[in-house]
Amino acid sequence: MTSGDPITCDIAIAGGGLAGGLIALALAAKRPELDVRVIEAAPTFGGNHLWSFFGSDIAAEDLWLVEPLICHQWQGYDIDFPDLKRSFDISYNSIESERLDSVVRSAIGRERIITGRVDSIARDKVTLKDGRTITASRMIDCRGPGDLKTLDLGWQKFVGQALTIKGGHGLTRPIVMDASVEQIDGYRFVYCLPFDAETVFVEDTYYSDTPDLDVEAVRGRIADYAAKKGWTIAATNAREETGVLPVVIDGDFDAYWNSTGQGIAKAGLRSGMFHATTGYSLPDAVRLAVQMPELVKLPQAELAAAVEQLARSHWQSRWFYRMLDKMLFYGAEPTKRYRVLQHFYRLSPDLIGRFYAGQTKWSDKFQILSGTPPIPVLRAIRVLLGQKPLQR
Repeated sequence: MTSGDPITCDIAIAGGGLAGGLIALALAAKRPELDVRVIEAAPTFGGNHLWSFFGSDIAAEDLWLVEPLICHQWQGYDIDFPDLKRSFDISYNSIESERLDSVVRSAIGRERIITGRVDSIARDKVTLKDGRTITASRMIDCRGPGDLKTLDLGWQKFVGQALTIKGGHGLTRPIVMDASVEQIDGYRFVYCLPFDAETVFVEDTYYSDTPDLDVEAVRGRIADYAAKKGWTIAATNAREETGVLPVVIDGDFDAYWNSTGQGIAKAGLRSGMFHATTGYSLPDAVRLAVQMPELVKLPQAELAAAVEQLARSHWQSRWFYRMLDKMLFYGAEPTKRYRVLQHFYRLSPDLIGRFYAGQTKWSDKFQILSGTPPIPVLRAIRVLLGQKPLQR
């Protein structure tokens, strides 16, 4: 195929990450008659990522979409704070990007994968950097975040490594939050996933005021954490993941949406449909993907408007999470932010599950805000009134 050969299809998905991959899988399963093309700049879908989710994050009727992607599954997890240790029986699952790549390729077929970098995208045409064009009746843009300058943000940043531990690590289920570690650069915790008896994925995570990530320094802290656990690292495996995720404190939804153009359906971080507190997009990406087989029956303009309305409703419904983020970043001293999460993890497992799924009820909100506050009351009041009493 030369740069001048046009491609025509029913649906073009720009971006083969998690959101784009899930939409492609949903359409392949429910609308196999459609010619769906996925455009991805990288040679593989999903990059080098590990996505994890709680069993309560995904509705039972939507599990069909993610079950083929699950690489690791555990029946429970633990948390560890300076003044709280607790175990939960909610299942925990992880998806590796290699599995996403394999499943998507098998589902849509090699001939429908277009490797290339997008130069521009319009309502009915994508132009690649090499001059190729893809004309489609429906466009879905999944190419990462919009203009983050339109949002007031904190950051969740991390480095994760898969370690082989000599003689085994002794973990039988994940440690989703180990905040007993030294608090550095904001709220810090370590996350451990036991892949097998000797392999554990260790991720050092920070809720920080800045997106700066010193990868080499965090690697050293991972090694120190392993040593304190009594682990002898026999090897550091090929899987290393780094990431900087936005934690939304406030912002202008219209400005964010319009920063990547109008009249085109969007998904994933580009749509703003991600958890304001965790930065994770998987639960919301699944919810949108399972609706796409019906949504793509709409004409392009109506499809774009419908998805924009879903994203707007998502933004409006997540005000409570943004308020909590204000408390975390503006109300709590960086080295004491762990107290906010420690307070939260004393609540009921069902409430915690709904929080991570983005399905918090009014009664949950009352419970989260009740009791002895983890930050000074006057400071919390100033934050709620819009003041920023602590320097960031």
